[in-house]
Amino acid sequence: MGDGNVIPKLGNMKAVLGILAGAGASYGLYKFVRGIGGNAEKKNRTKSVERSGQDNRASGDVILEPGSLMAKVSGFDVVGVRKSPSQVTAEASIFAPLIADILKRSPNCLEPRHIGMLLSLLQRSPTPSERSQVLVTLGNSAAFTVNQDFIREFGGLHIIAGSLKDTSADVRLQTLNALNNLSMNIRNQEQLKVYIPQVLEMIEMSPVNSELQLAALRLLTNMSVTDRHQHLMRNSVTLFLSLLVVSNEILQVQVLKVLVNLSSNPDMIEDIVQAQAPASLVLLFDCCTKVSVLLRLLTLMGNLRAWRPSAQVAEALRWNQDSLFCVLLDDSSQVHQRLLQLLSHPDDEVKAQVAKVLT
Repeated sequence: MGDGNVIPKLGNMKAVLGILAGAGASYGLYKFVRGIGGNAEKKNRTKSVERSGQDNRASGDVILEPGSLMAKVSGFDVVGVRKSPSQVTAEASIFAPLIADILKRSPNCLEPRHIGMLLSLLQRSPTPSERSQVLVTLGNSAAFTVNQDFIREFGGLHIIAGSLKDTSADVRLQTLNALNNLSMNIRNQEQLKVYIPQVLEMIEMSPVNSELQLAALRLLTNMSVTDRHQHLMRNSVTLFLSLLVVSNEILQVQVLKVLVNLSSNPDMIEDIVQAQAPASLVLLFDCCTKVSVLLRLLTLMGNLRAWRPSAQVAEALRWNQDSLFCVLLDDSSQVHQRLLQLLSHPDDEVKAQVAKVLT
């Protein structure tokens, strides 16, 4: 949903979406509309992130103060000021054999001091390959709850998230993978929620079907399991829907996991049904669609149909012909005929889901 002064000017462009039902055209229009109405949103989102003290800390190196918990366990000679690149390189080389030993250890055998050293090294590593290797080790260690807690207590969540802005795509990917494991911890989610806007922007700016998009969506799936942080994604439903019609099966499944999580929250339904949706979305309700995608799509449909708008609200929603309400839920939608056709689908679970949606 854009600015009130922008929406009337988009009437003609929205008509294009109905004519160009192809997935690529829908996504292209979404990007064009975002270019008009989304720039201000991005600027506001960026400003809100910059206002967060935690995010400011994540934007650069975290200074390890003498006497801090991480300083005590890292094994590095920590001072309360930033060091020059030459100092950092020299110091890191001294600990190179020890770090090599840590990286070879099984993730469940890492001690707190090892985790502290890895977090210190992450800020000092001069090469992307070293940073990636450290992030892989930290990410693997974060598969264990005790290490999730240690990393949070050492201030490691913000150190790791700081690599979301790394110039190396592989470092950004390993950062997302590590944060994905760390986000399995509810207490960690309270700190990681401030990075949701940045992760959403990565999804929008990364190539379609890329590993970066998939990793980012996995992180958002974890962050949307409960309703605590779902509101931070309410303005990105159109992004998810547009991605759904242009991506491959693997990415479609991950997008739908996020959408199903959001649609399970009654407080999110109105935002979801008002979101702009590509007309080609109805084409996914087809026997040719992969069962893994179709089942989740039907689950989403079931969640949305459980919502019963008043006649007044439904009439207001019909004014926006590109809304998800009009595309999937309104009586005039083409999806109803497609659902009836799916009753003859060869997969029994699909047929059961369709019958549930229709009744």
